[in-house]
Amino acid sequence: MGMASPQPDGSGHPPLPELELDNRAFWTGGGRGELLISRCAACRRWLHPPVPVCRYCLSTDVISTPAVGTGTVFSFTVNHQPWMPGMAVPFVVAVVELDDEPGLRLVTRLTGVEPADVRVGLPVRVVFEQHEDVWLPLFTPREAA
Repeated sequence: MGMASPQPDGSGHPPLPELELDNRAFWTGGGRGELLISRCAACRRWLHPPVPVCRYCLSTDVISTPAVGTGTVFSFTVNHQPWMPGMAVPFVVAVVELDDEPGLRLVTRLTGVEPADVRVGLPVRVVFEQHEDVWLPLFTPREAA
């Protein structure tokens, strides 16, 4: 899952992923409001980041499946460094454990919450931020509108 280089236009949005066969559904599912996570059709385990072969049973019957889109903050850090021109700081980078399966986690950015209000165990839900043809899955507190 390679990342493209930072945007030279000073837009401040993060580098966008290179869309490939294995990751395209994950990065574009937000266009339909879906958090699409790879899932093994054979053993039913969830797989993230997206992979073509199940790491549990080695099946190649892996499909992109809509996840519930809710979870809890497993870990987080507050970033105060503007890594590119126009990037707003501070922002929260979090590891979110999805409600679909224990141990199913993804790294994301939190939105709609002050960094001082973030805590481990905070219930969150997915929201999407579109940049070109990529829909970044971000998370916000569940009680936020």
